[in-house]
Parts: sequence; C-alpha cells; structure tokens
Amino acid sequence: MAEKRDYYEVLGVGRNATQEEIKKAYRNLARKLHPDVNKAPDAEERFKEVKEAYDVLGDEKKRAQYDRYGHIDPNQGFGGGGFSGNFGGFGDFGGFGDIFDMFFGGGSRRDPNAPQRGNDLQYTMTIEFKEAVFGVEKDITIPRTETCDTCHGSGARPGTKPETCSVCRGTGQQEIVQNTPFGRIVNRRICPQCGGSGRFVRDKCASCRGTGKVKRQRTIHVRIPAGVDEGAQIRLSGEGEAGTRGGPPGDLYIVIRVKPHEFFEREGDDIYCEVPLTFAQAALGDEIEVPTLTEKVKLRIPAGTQTGTYFRLKGKGVPRLRGMGQGDQHVKVTVVTPTNLTEEQKELLRQFAGLSQESAYASSSNSGNLFERMRRAFRGE
Repeated sequence: MAEKRDYYEVLGVGRNATQEEIKKAYRNLARKLHPDVNKAPDAEERFKEVKEAYDVLGDEKKRAQYDRYGHIDPNQGFGGGGFSGNFGGFGDFGGFGDIFDMFFGGGSRRDPNAPQRGNDLQYTMTIEFKEAVFGVEKDITIPRTETCDTCHGSGARPGTKPETCSVCRGTGQQEIVQNTPFGRIVNRRICPQCGGSGRFVRDKCASCRGTGKVKRQRTIHVRIPAGVDEGAQIRLSGEGEAGTRGGPPGDLYIVIRVKPHEFFEREGDDIYCEVPLTFAQAALGDEIEVPTLTEKVKLRIPAGTQTGTYFRLKGKGVPRLRGMGQGDQHVKVTVVTPTNLTEEQKELLRQFAGLSQESAYASSSNSGNLFERMRRAFRGE
C-alpha cells in the first residue's frame, strides 16, 4: 500500500491554516477534481484523497488527533466514497483492555455477556447542485446486519438457548500460567471456544448459523435539508447495524457529494456566476436579464462598467442551513471582444478609436489612470 501523503499537503494549506482556509481549499480542489467534471484517469482517486483529508482537517477533534498521532488507520473515520461499515476510532478503548490484561494480568474487564452497541455505517450520496440548495427526499438501499428474526439474536435454534462456555466458565477469557525463572506469569487471552462472549451455542439457528444476525438490504427514506453543501454529514439515529445481546443499533451517516453546476458556483451561502457584456452595453449602460436559482431578474448595468465588475443580487443565494434568510448572488460581468466583424463594423470602430483616443488621454488627469500609466511607459518614464 502506498504511503499516505500529509493531509495538509493534499489540501495545499499550512499547518496553522484556519478552518475557513481549509474549507475554501477543499471546495476549490473538489470542484476541480470532481469526476463529473475532470475526466483524467486519476481524478477519482485524487478526489477521494482530498475528501479524506478534509474529513479529518475539517473536524477540530480529528484534526487535533491527526496533528498528534498522524495517520492511524486508513479504514477508520470518514474517508473515500460509496458505502462503508464500522467507524472505528479512539472513542472506544475496548482493544486496549486486552493489551493491559495481557501485560498486567488483571484489572477490570467488561462483562462479555453485556449488551453491545451495533456498528455505525456510512453512505455517500451524490446529489445535483439545485437539490443541495433546495433540499430533496430520496430512498437509498444499504446492506446491513439485523437481528435474526428466527432466534431473536440468541444464535440458538428455537427451543434451545446458549450455554455457558465450559472452557472459560463465562468469563470470555482463558488463563495460561507459565512458571519462569522470574516467577509465575499469568497471561490472559480471548477464549478460543466462545470468542470472548462467555457463551457457547451448541445447537445453532439455521437462519443465522449461530451468529444472531443476518445480512439484509434495507431501503431507507432520507430527507436532505435545503442548504447542505459538499462534505456535509447527516446522521440517522438507529439506522446502523444491529447491536449484540440486546444492545442498541448503531447510526447511519449520510455523506453528501454535490455535482458541479455548468453556470453557478457556490461559496458558502453565496452563489457566483459570470455573464457576458458587449462593448456597447458596458460603455453605454444597459438593463440585462440574469438567471438566478429560481427565476430571471433584471440587472442595471451603469454606463462605463469595466470588465470584471461584480454586482450583488441580495437574497438570491442559498438558504442558510442553520439560520434565517439566505445568501446573495454575485454577478461578474465580462466584456466580450467581438470576432468576425464586417468591414463596415471595422470602419466604424476605426472612426471611434480615432475620435476617442485623444479624449481618453486628455481626461486622464488621475495619475493612476490606465491610459496615463501606459503613456508614461511609452515615454520611458
């Protein structure tokens, strides 16, 4: 397996970057590398790498853990895409208990027959740009383990029940005693007969083969709220995998991926777009129609507008996910240079150029004026 790149390097930010800088870097890269836009052979893998880096650095707790320990386990946390299972992590220190028991031969240990919560699941959902803006409801189908209906999770054939393990006597551990020159050493390990459960199913259920769980495809109705953005996570409580021995089920996390739009771009709750202007419209002023997310609106272009000027359409952006109102739409105008001019059009432009050249220079009293700066450059100043 190839060594993982540093997450800060993947996003192109420094280790002291703010959350806003990290978020902005992720959005720019995600827009550039999205498989629906970028057809390069490695675009999908690079997109996943960027997504994985943002899932860690965009979360304060995960970022602090990463800054301290670096890469821990590529299968843990939110990463990649599609459907994935158990979310491991340092939140559950169950694995460390066995290590302490092994080296120190004791200490408190969880009851092997106690209820255990089911694993969390992750599902990556790709939605359209406007679905993210306005919200959408969808049905998804996920594979998950559920409690066996035949044995009700016991793993034993109906009419029978699990027995206490005869090897570990229900403790879930087996002790191995060794006499050494340094003294008597007691090592504890998981019982090989019951797998640490403390119980042994002699007559197994035919439906689940003694596991107490079965694999099923489950269809779930999901409501995506208006205003979600790329990388958002939605938690569906209790929709994860079934618990063990009567424990509660885990949760299902929906991770959102948003397809780019051919005209609109999004930055937080604001929408950006670019519209063309003719030279005449920019010079003389005009009133143009601009598409928004919901309708077309009129926008007045003042005379003398320069290319690259931004206009704001207040309240025409994205509904705020955790607040009232919505963002704005920012319209950038670009003056388009005409091509394939007729001879008559060319002649008119030559006449215009001859008439406007001297007046343009004469009016450049401001030392910062473009024409004045250009004239000084020609004089070698």
